[in-house]
Amino acid sequence: MTKSLFIACLFLTLPLYAAEEADHEIHQELRGILITVQTAINSGNYDAMLPVLSKDIRATTITQEVMSGHEQVSAYFKHWFGPGGFLKKLDMTFTADALTELSPDKTWGVVRGSGMERYTLADGRQYDMPTRWTATVVKESDGKWRLRTIHFGTNFLDNPILTEAKRAVVKYAAVAGGGGLALGLLLGFLLGHRKQ
Repeated sequence: MTKSLFIACLFLTLPLYAAEEADHEIHQELRGILITVQTAINSGNYDAMLPVLSKDIRATTITQEVMSGHEQVSAYFKHWFGPGGFLKKLDMTFTADALTELSPDKTWGVVRGSGMERYTLADGRQYDMPTRWTATVVKESDGKWRLRTIHFGTNFLDNPILTEAKRAVVKYAAVAGGGGLALGLLLGFLLGHRKQ
């Protein structure tokens, strides 16, 4: 299929898709919020997400830190990812489980989904953290939809940092066990040799 034919087919099916999806324009605006936040984080231009966040945003991060308002959102990202921050980069992908569940008066909605957060440490190591998230969006007084709350969580029993810590424990236990065995053999040899 040629590129122009593909584009023509796409535009022909868009009106059908819009007709099938209830509140299509609202959901398109909400998809825009998700894309804006994801793009801002992945590009490192964190303040670019502020226009789609409510000024009264309440957020809980994967580290279970809480943020209230635009200033705390900016401060959080500058602390972790700015010059001299603990981490070099964060790449995120968000996938909603389903369309946002809108309130009857269509002034707020709830949505949840999954995500993948790839953290790049200052030394170049990378960790992929699967997450789950739940968010609330609101239609504010200027008629724009904005992210009002979001909460991230991860499986603290099954994640790459815990896996690496478990491997380190096994590695150091093996080294300690081997060292203890060698020391025991050496002491046994010396004490046995001394008796003779």
